Amino acid sequence: MNVLQTVKALVQDDLIAVDAVIRASMKSTVPLVDQVAEHIIAGGGKRIRPLIVLLAARACGYRGASHIDAAAFIEFIHTATLLHDDVVDGSEQRRGRRTANSVYGNSASVLVGDFVYSRAFQMMAAIGSQRVMEIMSEATNVIAEGEVLQLMNAGDPDTTQQRYLEVIYRKTAKLFESGAEVAAVIAGASPSQQRALADYGKHLGTAYQLIDDVLDYRSNPTERGKNLGDDLAEGKPTLPLIQALKKSTDAGVRDMIRNAIEHGGLDQLEVIVSTIESTGALEYTRALAQDEADKALTALHALPESPHKQGLAALARFAVERSS
Repeated sequence: MNVLQTVKALVQDDLIAVDAVIRASMKSTVPLVDQVAEHIIAGGGKRIRPLIVLLAARACGYRGASHIDAAAFIEFIHTATLLHDDVVDGSEQRRGRRTANSVYGNSASVLVGDFVYSRAFQMMAAIGSQRVMEIMSEATNVIAEGEVLQLMNAGDPDTTQQRYLEVIYRKTAKLFESGAEVAAVIAGASPSQQRALADYGKHLGTAYQLIDDVLDYRSNPTERGKNLGDDLAEGKPTLPLIQALKKSTDAGVRDMIRNAIEHGGLDQLEVIVSTIESTGALEYTRALAQDEADKALTALHALPESPHKQGLAALARFAVERSS
Protein backbone atom coordinates (compact mmCIF):
# COMPACT_ATOMS: atom_id res chain seq x y z
CA MET A 1 0.00 0.00 0.00
CA ASN A 2 1.51 3.36 -1.03
CA VAL A 3 1.49 6.54 1.09
CA LEU A 4 -1.63 7.99 -0.49
CA GLN A 5 -3.58 4.75 -0.07
CA THR A 6 -2.49 4.53 3.57
CA VAL A 7 -3.66 8.09 4.25
CA LYS A 8 -6.96 7.54 2.46
CA ALA A 9 -7.58 4.46 4.59
CA LEU A 10 -7.85 6.76 7.64
CA VAL A 11 -11.04 8.30 6.21
CA GLN A 12 -12.18 5.54 3.86
CA ASP A 13 -15.85 5.72 4.84
CA ASP A 14 -15.82 9.49 4.49
CA LEU A 15 -14.30 9.25 1.02
CA ILE A 16 -17.00 6.80 -0.06
CA ALA A 17 -19.61 9.25 1.21
CA VAL A 18 -17.95 12.11 -0.68
CA ASP A 19 -18.03 10.12 -3.91
CA ALA A 20 -21.74 9.47 -3.41
CA VAL A 21 -22.41 13.18 -2.83
CA ILE A 22 -20.37 14.12 -5.91
CA ARG A 23 -22.35 11.74 -8.12
CA ALA A 24 -25.70 12.84 -6.71
CA SER A 25 -24.89 16.54 -6.91
CA MET A 26 -23.61 16.33 -10.50
CA LYS A 27 -27.02 15.07 -11.66
CA SER A 28 -28.99 17.38 -13.93
CA THR A 29 -32.19 17.25 -15.95
CA VAL A 30 -30.16 18.52 -18.91
CA PRO A 31 -28.70 15.46 -20.72
CA LEU A 32 -25.48 17.16 -21.92
CA VAL A 33 -24.65 18.23 -18.37
CA ASP A 34 -25.04 14.63 -17.25
CA GLN A 35 -22.83 13.36 -20.07
CA VAL A 36 -20.00 15.80 -19.40
CA ALA A 37 -20.31 15.24 -15.63
CA GLU A 38 -20.03 11.48 -16.06
CA HIS A 39 -16.96 11.96 -18.26
CA ILE A 40 -15.37 14.05 -15.49
CA ILE A 41 -16.25 11.62 -12.69
CA ALA A 42 -14.94 8.64 -14.68
CA GLY A 43 -11.62 10.48 -15.03
CA GLY A 44 -10.95 10.00 -11.34
CA GLY A 45 -7.94 11.79 -9.91
CA LYS A 46 -6.12 11.67 -6.60
CA ARG A 47 -8.85 13.60 -4.73
CA ILE A 48 -6.15 15.35 -2.67
CA ARG A 49 -8.28 18.40 -1.92
CA PRO A 50 -11.29 16.57 -0.47
CA LEU A 51 -8.88 14.32 1.42
CA ILE A 52 -7.38 17.38 3.13
CA VAL A 53 -10.86 18.56 4.16
CA LEU A 54 -11.77 15.19 5.66
CA LEU A 55 -8.49 14.73 7.52
CA ALA A 56 -8.46 18.30 8.83
CA ALA A 57 -12.01 18.07 10.17
CA ARG A 58 -11.29 14.75 11.89
CA ALA A 59 -7.98 16.08 13.25
CA CYS A 60 -10.00 18.85 14.91
CA GLY A 61 -12.21 16.24 16.56
CA TYR A 62 -15.24 16.71 14.30
CA ARG A 63 -17.87 13.99 14.52
CA GLY A 64 -20.63 15.42 12.31
CA ALA A 65 -21.30 15.04 8.60
CA SER A 66 -20.99 18.55 7.10
CA HIS A 67 -17.34 17.92 6.22
CA ILE A 68 -18.58 15.45 3.58
CA ASP A 69 -20.40 18.19 1.68
CA ALA A 70 -17.45 20.54 2.21
CA ALA A 71 -15.06 18.01 0.71
CA ALA A 72 -17.41 17.60 -2.26
CA PHE A 73 -17.78 21.31 -2.98
CA ILE A 74 -14.02 21.80 -2.75
CA GLU A 75 -13.64 19.10 -5.40
CA PHE A 76 -16.36 20.78 -7.47
CA ILE A 77 -14.49 24.10 -7.45
CA HIS A 78 -11.35 22.24 -8.53
CA THR A 79 -13.24 20.42 -11.28
CA ALA A 80 -14.78 23.62 -12.62
CA THR A 81 -11.36 25.26 -12.85
CA LEU A 82 -10.00 22.22 -14.74
CA LEU A 83 -12.86 22.39 -17.24
CA HIS A 84 -12.13 26.05 -17.88
CA ASP A 85 -8.33 25.55 -17.83
CA ASP A 86 -8.46 22.89 -20.52
CA VAL A 87 -10.41 25.22 -22.79
CA VAL A 88 -8.02 28.14 -22.20
CA ASP A 89 -4.96 25.90 -22.73
CA GLY A 90 -6.43 23.95 -25.63
CA SER A 91 -5.60 20.73 -23.78
CA GLU A 92 -6.62 17.43 -25.31
CA GLN A 93 -5.50 15.05 -22.56
CA ARG A 94 -5.75 14.93 -18.78
CA ARG A 95 -5.00 11.96 -16.50
CA GLY A 96 -4.40 9.81 -19.54
CA ARG A 97 -7.88 10.48 -21.01
CA ARG A 98 -9.31 12.91 -23.52
CA THR A 99 -10.40 16.18 -21.93
CA ALA A 100 -14.07 17.12 -21.84
CA ASN A 101 -13.49 19.97 -24.31
CA SER A 102 -11.88 17.60 -26.82
CA VAL A 103 -14.88 15.27 -26.58
CA TYR A 104 -17.82 17.67 -26.19
CA GLY A 105 -16.38 20.97 -27.43
CA ASN A 106 -15.25 24.16 -25.74
CA SER A 107 -18.72 25.65 -25.34
CA ALA A 108 -20.08 22.63 -23.47
CA SER A 109 -16.99 22.50 -21.21
CA VAL A 110 -17.24 26.17 -20.24
CA LEU A 111 -20.98 25.99 -19.58
CA VAL A 112 -20.77 22.75 -17.58
CA GLY A 113 -17.90 24.31 -15.65
CA ASP A 114 -20.28 27.14 -14.74
CA PHE A 115 -22.87 24.56 -13.66
CA VAL A 116 -20.33 22.83 -11.41
CA TYR A 117 -19.30 26.17 -9.87
CA SER A 118 -22.89 27.14 -9.12
CA ARG A 119 -23.67 23.69 -7.71
CA ALA A 120 -20.71 24.11 -5.35
CA PHE A 121 -22.18 27.36 -4.04
CA GLN A 122 -25.58 25.72 -3.51
CA MET A 123 -23.82 23.12 -1.35
CA MET A 124 -21.90 25.81 0.56
CA ALA A 125 -25.11 27.70 1.30
CA ALA A 126 -26.76 24.52 2.59
CA ILE A 127 -24.11 24.22 5.31
CA GLY A 128 -25.45 27.44 6.79
CA SER A 129 -22.16 29.03 7.84
CA GLN A 130 -21.47 32.65 6.98
CA ARG A 131 -17.76 32.12 7.60
CA VAL A 132 -17.63 29.18 5.17
CA MET A 133 -19.30 31.35 2.52
CA GLU A 134 -16.81 34.15 3.15
CA ILE A 135 -13.80 31.83 2.82
CA MET A 136 -15.05 30.18 -0.35
CA SER A 137 -16.29 33.31 -2.11
CA GLU A 138 -12.88 34.90 -1.54
CA ALA A 139 -11.14 31.72 -2.72
CA THR A 140 -13.04 31.51 -6.01
CA ASN A 141 -12.29 35.17 -6.69
CA VAL A 142 -8.58 34.69 -5.98
CA ILE A 143 -8.50 31.58 -8.19
CA ALA A 144 -10.10 33.51 -11.06
CA GLU A 145 -7.48 36.25 -10.68
CA GLY A 146 -4.81 33.55 -10.78
CA GLU A 147 -6.13 32.32 -14.11
CA VAL A 148 -5.82 35.83 -15.52
CA LEU A 149 -2.33 36.30 -14.08
CA GLN A 150 -1.21 33.03 -15.67
CA LEU A 151 -2.63 34.22 -18.98
CA MET A 152 -0.59 37.42 -18.61
CA ASN A 153 2.58 35.44 -17.83
CA ALA A 154 2.12 33.01 -20.73
CA GLY A 155 4.57 33.76 -23.50
CA ASP A 156 6.55 36.19 -21.31
CA PRO A 157 10.17 35.06 -20.79
CA ASP A 158 10.69 37.94 -18.33
CA THR A 159 8.30 36.39 -15.81
CA THR A 160 9.99 36.50 -12.39
CA GLN A 161 9.99 33.88 -9.66
CA GLN A 162 7.80 36.19 -7.59
CA ARG A 163 5.19 36.48 -10.36
CA TYR A 164 5.27 32.73 -10.86
CA LEU A 165 4.77 32.07 -7.13
CA GLU A 166 1.86 34.51 -7.08
CA VAL A 167 0.17 32.51 -9.84
CA ILE A 168 0.60 29.13 -8.14
CA TYR A 169 -0.65 30.54 -4.83
CA ARG A 170 -3.79 31.83 -6.49
CA LYS A 171 -4.37 28.96 -8.92
CA THR A 172 -3.47 26.01 -6.68
CA ALA A 173 -2.52 26.76 -3.09
CA LYS A 174 -5.54 28.98 -2.35
CA LEU A 175 -7.98 26.08 -2.74
CA PHE A 176 -5.82 23.83 -0.51
CA GLU A 177 -5.74 26.65 2.05
CA SER A 178 -9.49 27.23 1.87
CA GLY A 179 -10.37 23.55 2.15
CA ALA A 180 -8.29 23.09 5.29
CA GLU A 181 -9.64 26.30 6.85
CA VAL A 182 -13.27 25.45 6.04
CA ALA A 183 -12.79 22.04 7.69
CA ALA A 184 -11.54 23.75 10.86
CA VAL A 185 -14.48 26.18 10.85
CA ILE A 186 -17.01 23.38 10.43
CA ALA A 187 -15.32 21.45 13.24
CA GLY A 188 -15.60 24.43 15.58
CA ALA A 189 -11.82 24.61 16.02
CA SER A 190 -10.20 27.51 17.82
CA PRO A 191 -9.21 30.60 15.80
CA SER A 192 -5.53 29.68 16.19
CA GLN A 193 -6.19 26.17 14.83
CA GLN A 194 -8.20 27.62 11.94
CA ARG A 195 -5.25 29.87 11.04
CA ALA A 196 -2.80 27.00 11.43
CA LEU A 197 -4.76 24.75 9.09
CA ALA A 198 -5.10 27.56 6.55
CA ASP A 199 -1.29 27.94 6.67
CA TYR A 200 -0.88 24.18 6.34
CA GLY A 201 -3.05 24.13 3.22
CA LYS A 202 -1.31 27.13 1.67
CA HIS A 203 2.17 25.65 2.08
CA LEU A 204 1.08 22.15 1.06
CA GLY A 205 -0.59 23.47 -2.09
CA THR A 206 2.49 25.47 -3.02
CA ALA A 207 4.76 22.45 -2.53
CA TYR A 208 2.38 20.29 -4.56
CA GLN A 209 2.38 22.66 -7.55
CA LEU A 210 6.14 23.16 -7.45
CA ILE A 211 6.60 19.40 -7.76
CA ASP A 212 4.01 19.30 -10.55
CA ASP A 213 6.18 21.76 -12.44
CA VAL A 214 9.28 19.64 -11.81
CA LEU A 215 7.45 16.57 -13.12
CA ASP A 216 6.61 18.40 -16.33
CA TYR A 217 10.29 17.96 -17.20
CA ARG A 218 10.99 14.66 -15.46
CA SER A 219 8.13 12.18 -15.39
CA ASN A 220 6.56 9.18 -17.05
CA PRO A 221 3.59 10.41 -19.13
CA THR A 222 1.77 7.09 -18.69
CA GLU A 223 1.74 7.71 -14.93
CA ARG A 224 0.82 11.39 -15.02
CA GLY A 225 -1.45 11.57 -18.05
CA LYS A 226 0.62 14.52 -19.27
CA ASN A 227 3.39 14.62 -21.82
CA LEU A 228 6.90 15.82 -21.09
CA GLY A 229 7.13 19.56 -21.72
CA ASP A 230 3.40 20.31 -21.86
CA ASP A 231 3.95 23.59 -20.01
CA LEU A 232 6.67 24.60 -22.47
CA ALA A 233 4.41 23.76 -25.40
CA GLU A 234 1.88 26.24 -23.98
CA GLY A 235 4.51 28.92 -23.37
CA LYS A 236 4.14 28.72 -19.59
CA PRO A 237 7.23 30.02 -17.76
CA THR A 238 7.27 27.73 -14.73
CA LEU A 239 10.06 27.86 -12.14
CA PRO A 240 12.36 25.23 -13.73
CA LEU A 241 12.37 27.31 -16.94
CA ILE A 242 12.74 30.62 -15.10
CA GLN A 243 15.70 29.26 -13.12
CA ALA A 244 17.35 27.68 -16.17
CA LEU A 245 17.06 30.97 -18.03
CA LYS A 246 18.61 32.77 -15.09
CA LYS A 247 21.50 30.33 -14.54
CA SER A 248 22.49 29.30 -18.07
CA THR A 249 25.82 30.80 -19.19
CA ASP A 250 25.16 30.05 -22.87
CA ALA A 251 23.62 33.10 -24.58
CA GLY A 252 22.42 30.96 -27.48
CA VAL A 253 20.60 28.57 -25.16
CA ARG A 254 19.06 31.49 -23.24
CA ASP A 255 17.75 32.90 -26.51
CA MET A 256 16.38 29.47 -27.38
CA ILE A 257 14.51 29.25 -24.06
CA ARG A 258 13.16 32.79 -24.44
CA ASN A 259 11.95 31.98 -27.94
CA ALA A 260 10.30 28.75 -26.75
CA ILE A 261 8.43 30.63 -24.01
CA GLU A 262 7.38 33.41 -26.38
CA HIS A 263 6.09 31.12 -29.10
CA GLY A 264 5.41 27.77 -27.39
CA GLY A 265 6.28 24.54 -29.11
CA LEU A 266 8.68 21.69 -28.44
CA ASP A 267 11.18 21.98 -31.31
CA GLN A 268 14.11 22.42 -28.91
CA LEU A 269 12.74 20.36 -26.02
CA GLU A 270 15.77 18.06 -25.73
CA VAL A 271 18.25 20.94 -25.43
CA ILE A 272 16.02 22.87 -23.05
CA VAL A 273 15.48 19.85 -20.76
CA SER A 274 19.24 19.26 -20.78
CA THR A 275 19.78 22.89 -19.76
CA ILE A 276 17.18 22.67 -17.03
CA GLU A 277 19.00 19.64 -15.64
CA SER A 278 22.54 21.01 -15.99
CA THR A 279 21.71 24.31 -14.30
CA GLY A 280 20.23 22.55 -11.27
CA ALA A 281 16.84 24.15 -11.93
CA LEU A 282 14.91 21.02 -10.96
CA GLU A 283 16.86 20.61 -7.72
CA TYR A 284 16.29 24.31 -6.96
CA THR A 285 12.54 23.90 -7.47
CA ARG A 286 12.46 20.72 -5.39
CA ALA A 287 14.31 22.48 -2.56
CA LEU A 288 11.73 25.26 -2.57
CA ALA A 289 8.96 22.64 -2.49
CA GLN A 290 10.63 20.91 0.46
CA ASP A 291 10.80 24.21 2.33
CA GLU A 292 7.07 24.71 1.76
CA ALA A 293 6.31 21.17 2.92
CA ASP A 294 8.37 21.77 6.07
CA LYS A 295 6.31 24.91 6.78
CA ALA A 296 3.13 22.86 6.34
CA LEU A 297 4.42 20.34 8.88
CA THR A 298 5.28 23.13 11.32
CA ALA A 299 1.73 24.50 11.07
CA LEU A 300 0.38 21.15 12.26
CA HIS A 301 1.95 21.70 15.70
CA ALA A 302 -1.23 23.59 16.62
CA LEU A 303 -3.29 20.38 16.44
CA PRO A 304 -3.53 17.64 19.07
CA GLU A 305 -1.88 14.31 18.25
CA SER A 306 -4.11 11.90 16.32
CA PRO A 307 -3.91 9.49 13.39
CA HIS A 308 -5.62 12.14 11.25
CA LYS A 309 -2.98 14.72 12.11
CA GLN A 310 -0.36 12.16 11.11
CA GLY A 311 -2.26 11.67 7.87
CA LEU A 312 -2.01 15.41 7.14
CA ALA A 313 1.73 15.22 7.86
CA ALA A 314 2.09 12.25 5.53
CA LEU A 315 0.38 14.26 2.76
CA ALA A 316 2.94 17.03 3.16
CA ARG A 317 5.74 14.52 2.72
CA PHE A 318 3.95 12.83 -0.18
CA ALA A 319 3.63 16.17 -1.98
CA VAL A 320 7.41 16.39 -2.48
CA GLU A 321 8.27 12.69 -2.77
CA ARG A 322 5.77 11.66 -5.45
CA SER A 323 6.68 10.76 -9.01
CA SER A 324 3.29 11.41 -10.61
